[in-house]
Amino acid sequence: MNSTKFFSKEVKIALAAIASIVILFFGMEFLKGQKLFSSNVSYNVRFNDISGLASASPIFANGYKVGVVERIHFDYNNPEEVVATIGLDKQLKLPKGTRAEISSDMLGNVQLQLLFGSDFSRCLAPGDTIEGTMRMGVMTKAAAMLPQIEQMLPKLDSILASVNALMADPALSGSLHNVDRITASLTTTTQQLNRLTTSLNREVPQMLQHADGTLSNTEQLTQKLNSLDLSQTMQRVDATLASVERLTTQLSSREGTLGLLMHDASLYNDITSTMRDVDSLLVDFKLHPRRYINVSVFGRKEK
Repeated sequence: MNSTKFFSKEVKIALAAIASIVILFFGMEFLKGQKLFSSNVSYNVRFNDISGLASASPIFANGYKVGVVERIHFDYNNPEEVVATIGLDKQLKLPKGTRAEISSDMLGNVQLQLLFGSDFSRCLAPGDTIEGTMRMGVMTKAAAMLPQIEQMLPKLDSILASVNALMADPALSGSLHNVDRITASLTTTTQQLNRLTTSLNREVPQMLQHADGTLSNTEQLTQKLNSLDLSQTMQRVDATLASVERLTTQLSSREGTLGLLMHDASLYNDITSTMRDVDSLLVDFKLHPRRYINVSVFGRKEK
């Protein structure tokens, strides 16, 4: 067969169409993030809810991209379970207990995060199933808070109404004026305290000098007290106490004049009677002195 006839216009068109289809297929796979000649190994991840995860979604481990989601399998007989097949770099080893977590950023881009297990001595084999979970992003948390915010809105309205009523109350203006006066008073008090502090700073050195003088006098007094003969002084005190004790003993006994005066009532009565007689005698002497004194005038004695 002639080669010129074999590569006719129709054959060339067919070969160009086949090449376009092949290029389109591999281009679509490349745009999905899958390598044309991939050396990735596949694992299965089981989810209850994939929440936007799709084929070609990136997979990260500690912030580094290690693969992509190859395809999603939805089991219509068991709709509570969705299995995603992921392709990871064959150099990446997954220890037992590794989990996959779906997360999304502020722009809504969904990605898969690998959370490594702690047992690196045992690794998962390609084709094993990994448990998948969902991380609550900022938007998800905000959506979960919406019912609570709706319940708080009436309370916020009442609080704002109360605040407006409070701001419109004339008493608030009076209170603010009082606060201004109090602030002015505090300023004045602060100035007075500053002046008092300045005065104290001037007077404290003098006070300290007086205190030093007082301490010196106290020290001199202490030295004088130490120089006293305490033993001799105590002997004198003991002698005085002994004299007082003897006097007390004499007063308590019935011997001696003081003792008799303290205990003998008759002696006291006699002395009292004698004193009355002497008093009467003195009175009579003052009234009739001639009875007791003889005065001779011109040699004559008057009786």
